[in-house]
Amino acid sequence: MPVKTRTFAVVCTACLFLPVAGVTAAQASLPGAAQQSAVIAAVGLDDPAKKEIAMKLVSSAENSSLDWRAQFKYIEDIGDGRGYTAGIIGFCSGTHDMLELVREYTRRKPGNVLAKYLPALERVDGSDSHEGLDPNYTKDWKTAAKDKVFQDTQEAERDRVYFNPSVNRAKQDGLRTLGQFIYYDAIVMHGDGGDKTSFSNIRKRAMAKAKTPAQGGDETAYLNAFLDARVWAMKQEEAHSDTSRVDTAQRVFLRNGNFDLKTPLSWKVYGDSFSIK
Repeated sequence: MPVKTRTFAVVCTACLFLPVAGVTAAQASLPGAAQQSAVIAAVGLDDPAKKEIAMKLVSSAENSSLDWRAQFKYIEDIGDGRGYTAGIIGFCSGTHDMLELVREYTRRKPGNVLAKYLPALERVDGSDSHEGLDPNYTKDWKTAAKDKVFQDTQEAERDRVYFNPSVNRAKQDGLRTLGQFIYYDAIVMHGDGGDKTSFSNIRKRAMAKAKTPAQGGDETAYLNAFLDARVWAMKQEEAHSDTSRVDTAQRVFLRNGNFDLKTPLSWKVYGDSFSIK
């Protein structure tokens, strides 16, 4: 996907001193900004248990399965104009992230089974072409997926390109775990380039309607505005026009006030029911 960019919100100093749910006695004694940071860090999506939930939620939408680790070997062209979509986060041959993944895998393990495709991946980057990849790329991808080095590389690139930037941005915006996941799921699908449906522009549309918590806004109102903007972005592409991952999953958690993504969780995607006990 397009190269990520990062911007920084102006923090409303008055809102930093408002009570926040889940504040411990020790955290309550901290200055306002430190208190907010401590609370968000304590319930963050980067907590291992919460991150596992996030991976399952995304996998339910991307692969109709909670078994996200089974997706290292996944690869197909889903007809969305991005070429091959593959792996645990939907790396695409047409959106640069697959090229970066294979480059990093080759750096870690020279001579791997995918290294020979680097020239072809460079040529098809930005298009839906399979030129130089067919007929054996999908078979070789599945072979590579058995390699722990490739699995580790997929996870590292997922975190570097998608998970860490989105979670950090959400924390800066004063969002708790659910909001951090909502940002993460958006950046997974839309990337963060300059086009109107990118993550950053979805966020800008939301901020035109509601303030972030860091700006003194209401968290529920802001997240509803963000999800409205996300649905708009999804409907710009036929391949992503089914908005159930928002309507019958993320909005359900938001309506329930489950800002910390506490289990049990129940949701639907594309009509399929899922739950985490």
